[in-house]
Amino acid sequence: MTGHEFLPTYIPVDVDMTAIKAQVAADGISAPPSAIPGLLDVINEAHAKGINLKIVVLDHNPPNDTPLRDISTVVGADYHDATVLTLSPSYVGSYSTQFARVTLEAGEDIAKTGNPVVSSQHFLHELEAPEFPWTGLTIFLLMGVLAAAVATRFLQLRGKRPRTTTGAWGTPAEAADNGL
Repeated sequence: MTGHEFLPTYIPVDVDMTAIKAQVAADGISAPPSAIPGLLDVINEAHAKGINLKIVVLDHNPPNDTPLRDISTVVGADYHDATVLTLSPSYVGSYSTQFARVTLEAGEDIAKTGNPVVSSQHFLHELEAPEFPWTGLTIFLLMGVLAAAVATRFLQLRGKRPRTTTGAWGTPAEAADNGL
């Protein structure tokens, strides 16, 4: 184990991780039988798009979403390239080595529907949605700030230059003072 890995801190005692891991190993899903056909469609769609998706559905809610992320992490430890989605009636949790945490959280946010098949579809669609080009925006904004700084400095230097004034006869004041 490396220093970057962590052990899940909370998996409810009523969750049988051995059974969940065995079911996921069989067909990528651990869920109530009524949800399995629809979830298999989502798993197949994900695989067709190059996403190794595993889905765990609990039939009850834990106290918060932390156990769902921990369950996802435990299941994901067996699949180095998988994204694991864990759902309960009210909460969503996920784990992935393939996607950034911000992408997973966006998927979790739109996956809170109460229907495991619809939630899984929403999550998958968020994973495959194009990401906002933050790098391009950052570069553009930095160039704008740099241009504004250069323009400000130019205007400051221009404002500090001595101004030449004209004398009574239309000649520069300095020339008039020198008798020119």
